[in-house]
Amino acid sequence: MIESLKIGFDAKRAFLNPTGLGSYSRNTLHALHQYCPGNDYFLFTPSIKPGLFDPPRPSVTIAPQGQWWNSVKPVWRSYKVTELSQKMGLDLFHGLSHELPVGLDKAGIRSLVTFHDLIVLRYPKYYRAADRRIYYRKYKHAARVSDKIIAISEQTKADLVHFMQVDEAKIEVLYQSINPIFFEKNSEEALHATREKYRLPKEFILLPGTLEKRKNQANVLKAIIDQRIDMPVVIVGKMTNYMRELKPLVAALKDQLIFLQYIPLEDLVQLYQLAYVCVFVSHFEGFGLPVGESQACGCPVVTSNISSMPEVGGSAATYVDPFDVESIGYGIQGLLNDSKLREQKICLGYENADRFRPKRYAEELMRIYQSIL
Repeated sequence: MIESLKIGFDAKRAFLNPTGLGSYSRNTLHALHQYCPGNDYFLFTPSIKPGLFDPPRPSVTIAPQGQWWNSVKPVWRSYKVTELSQKMGLDLFHGLSHELPVGLDKAGIRSLVTFHDLIVLRYPKYYRAADRRIYYRKYKHAARVSDKIIAISEQTKADLVHFMQVDEAKIEVLYQSINPIFFEKNSEEALHATREKYRLPKEFILLPGTLEKRKNQANVLKAIIDQRIDMPVVIVGKMTNYMRELKPLVAALKDQLIFLQYIPLEDLVQLYQLAYVCVFVSHFEGFGLPVGESQACGCPVVTSNISSMPEVGGSAATYVDPFDVESIGYGIQGLLNDSKLREQKICLGYENADRFRPKRYAEELMRIYQSIL
């Protein structure tokens, strides 16, 4: 067992992405700092968005220096980081989101990369042709030169084998962790304050996630209309052009809908704890973080019966066909109308979410690091 390691991270997403890949990166760095404190951590990022991420101390943040490197940040991230890593004598470099700098293998630095999903290959229609080529080239490079690949679900592992012909012996599945804040029960006073802040009704259905076609909010709203579900619906997520497709459904539901954007993490936790039920029926996810977050907060969840969602939800979730409006409607009604089933799912959810606690995740990740070295 190696006592102390110098580990570098491609931490771009931690500093720049408020959700998704950013959450994974931030949760990983905080978990390692708390539960594996004996190492030196170096966080490489081309930019820093103020207020989004406070790096755990005593980690070191490295960003481009000088006007020239700041004018070519993608080049810095792909090429300069390797030179800096070599000068710092890093033992290991972890690409937290599908990518690795060029030349790590030639510099003698061991590496691993986390793959979250291969949606760009599975659903190419969601991406421009130029973006698809760039992503594929970066993905292929990272998969080829890395010593180990972490897939955040069995679904992602299967996609790596199928779409990129990666040797499955090189892939290790490690479910991502949930921010510990989701496991903390808020006081009634705090919950009441949040209810007042956002003018929320006593009971509501929560729909988390960016408004986009893949997240499938249209079928959820159709199900609510078809089943004549009269409970208010709180939709939390960034608005996109997908709102045009939702416009007739939004008009049909009128005052039943509440839209919230850019919610602070502390408030999002409380929204989960206040909600009567959470609905997350995406067409496809590499992991489906809202499923685990909802369960950690004690909110029963209706989710898709495909891709990675059953891996995350375990026996605690209610599963529906995301392409079948009637199935979605019945799933929601089941939790709204059967209080005994709802309580059972809440209890099972707490148990299931324990699998994603940061301590367990950090210890498993450190085991993988040690195995590479």
